[in-house]
Amino acid sequence: MTMRVEERLEIPERLAGRRLDQALAELLPEWSRSRLTQWIRQGSVRVDGRVMKPREKVWGGEQVVIEAEQELPQSFEPEAIPLRIVYQDEAILVIDKPAGLVVHPAAGNWSGTLQNALLHHLPGAREVPRAGIVHRLDKETSGLMVVACTPQAHQALVEQLQARSVGREYHAIVTGVPTGGGTIDAPVGRHPVDRKRMAVVASGRRAVTHYRVERRFRAHAHLRVRLETGRTHQIRVHLAHIRLPIVGDPVYGGRFRRPARIDDALAEVLRTFPRQALHAGRLVLRHPVSGEEMAWEAPLPDDMRRLLAALEAAE
Repeated sequence: MTMRVEERLEIPERLAGRRLDQALAELLPEWSRSRLTQWIRQGSVRVDGRVMKPREKVWGGEQVVIEAEQELPQSFEPEAIPLRIVYQDEAILVIDKPAGLVVHPAAGNWSGTLQNALLHHLPGAREVPRAGIVHRLDKETSGLMVVACTPQAHQALVEQLQARSVGREYHAIVTGVPTGGGTIDAPVGRHPVDRKRMAVVASGRRAVTHYRVERRFRAHAHLRVRLETGRTHQIRVHLAHIRLPIVGDPVYGGRFRRPARIDDALAEVLRTFPRQALHAGRLVLRHPVSGEEMAWEAPLPDDMRRLLAALEAAE
């Protein structure tokens, strides 16, 4: 079984004169240099649209696209991990993913993932790419995901996602009080320095996020967020970009800063909230077999309900 790897990045000026394999090893520390060299040699890496050799030098500003297949370990096996099933038929499975569950296997997480659970729950999952997973949620994001049960359903769902016809709406609790809703249209790509993070960068892929205010509090807000595109960490990056970081997000929200005008009890709730307060609450798509439009909603998880109650109590 393989995992699709896609990376898009720009070579920074500080790496001018370095070999391509050396530059990529520094920019993508999650992959070994030998693995990156293999991808370069097999033509899975393109620099400004062309294939290069590992020893060729880069000079800064080059646009690099990596599209490769990574073999998963042979030990990647089914695991009896409980799933919150919202809907299931012969073609699709809709689950309400809990926070803390990793979706795809990767370095450091070859077991205990949603994909392991699907291999156990769906007998034919090994015959479907990525065990039927067509989109993802971050480990600490909860909420709705659709999974394909057959190769045909997988292809149909991928086409819907590419056509942007799948509706995905999220709940986000943010620090800051926006005056109203809006649209964020800003390209998202790898952070130019910290390759494990994403950022709004000119070399990124187009990303569009719509948001509206569900409820305002003294120094926070409950937003409903709708994705038009689906880039990695898109909502977290975009909301931080407009200075509305998601509560509990250590990557894009930074260290905890106590907002003015809140009491000690609320400050402690905010400081100890264990994850980003983000939940995929609504999913809309056309059934891959019948063509019928279907929609599901997942209620807010208990931790986000408690957070909203604390914000309400402090008003």
